[in-house]
Amino acid sequence: MVDVSRVQKELTECNRDSDVSGVSIALHDGGATITHLIGTIAGPLDTPYQGGTFRIDIRLPGGYPFEPPKMQFITKVWHPNISSQNGAICLDILKDQWSPALTLKTALLSLQALLSTPAPDDPQDAVVAQQYLRDKSTFVNTARYWTEAYAKSDSTGMEEKVQKLVEMGFPEDMVRSALKSVNGDENMALEKLCSG
Repeated sequence: MVDVSRVQKELTECNRDSDVSGVSIALHDGGATITHLIGTIAGPLDTPYQGGTFRIDIRLPGGYPFEPPKMQFITKVWHPNISSQNGAICLDILKDQWSPALTLKTALLSLQALLSTPAPDDPQDAVVAQQYLRDKSTFVNTARYWTEAYAKSDSTGMEEKVQKLVEMGFPEDMVRSALKSVNGDENMALEKLCSG
């Protein structure tokens, strides 16, 4: 059974200095359960991910903190250790190197560090790893492009998306919430709004 008081304490601790650390955690979809969370990390400076905001789906297994959290990128990212298809992550502390002494914040900070220092010799995405090893400039340009396309929300474009979906008959607050939950992806927001 998940230690609810520990998770609540971790959420408070993580969000206390989110402006400095660049990581934060929120309850998924308004908090129906404390075992499903959304993490956010800022792209590290001096990397192709700089300026991006990356969202991570976090699911806490029943054995947490003795079992590692299940984490997966929601935001598409071009990185050797993150699947470009489904956001799966190859990071030892999310597998066999997890310790109950670690927290959700340390896991998110580790993901942020992973963005800074890819490990192409232990890849999650072999195609990206090969590009990183054989043609680093193309890798950097692709990673930067993906950051621009998927991890940065253009506020002007966001207002246009809100307007378009409101014109379809959806309430503005629901539209904004749906767009925020899918990092500004208009099609995914529409799917979410239609599915109720």
